[in-house]
Amino acid sequence: MPSVTRLLDAPAMASTLSDMANRVVERCGGTGGMVLVGIQRRGVELAARLATMLSKPGAPVPLGKLDITLYRDDLSTIGPVPRVGETSLPDDLEGKTVVIVDDVLYSGRTVRAALDELADFGRPQRILLAVLVDRGGRELPIQADFVGLTVETGSDDRVDVAVKELDGRDSVELVQGGPL
Repeated sequence: MPSVTRLLDAPAMASTLSDMANRVVERCGGTGGMVLVGIQRRGVELAARLATMLSKPGAPVPLGKLDITLYRDDLSTIGPVPRVGETSLPDDLEGKTVVIVDDVLYSGRTVRAALDELADFGRPQRILLAVLVDRGGRELPIQADFVGLTVETGSDDRVDVAVKELDGRDSVELVQGGPL
């Protein structure tokens, strides 16, 4: 029987994202020349929330989204017809600071795929990574620049992020002892 531990409820998730937005502004010296890019699925919704927090009247932070399906290193294991979502980026990434946003950082393979895909769309001045949850377990030398919550997990554990836009609620839960 799996054990479920709630790590963040809706208010804690909102507060965590607000803290992350403040750290992004501080590290980048403002939002000028910044582009937020969410990784499909839940990274897109989190990036949109961060963009809302970072945007000022008349100065919105540009927002994009990546579907990394075709850039995965395990594409052959997904099946014969993978579901590919939308990739949509601002026209010009040259010289910009791109902040990739994802829900959970684990092995680093999703981020590697996102970096590969971004390279096909231009050459930003700098790329930073923001994740809501870092659960450790890296297989690649990838580290987030902005982390909302760090939690130690085992290889059989799962971190589930729910966002109200897709799931009807906001929460982060650690599931231990259940199917991956």
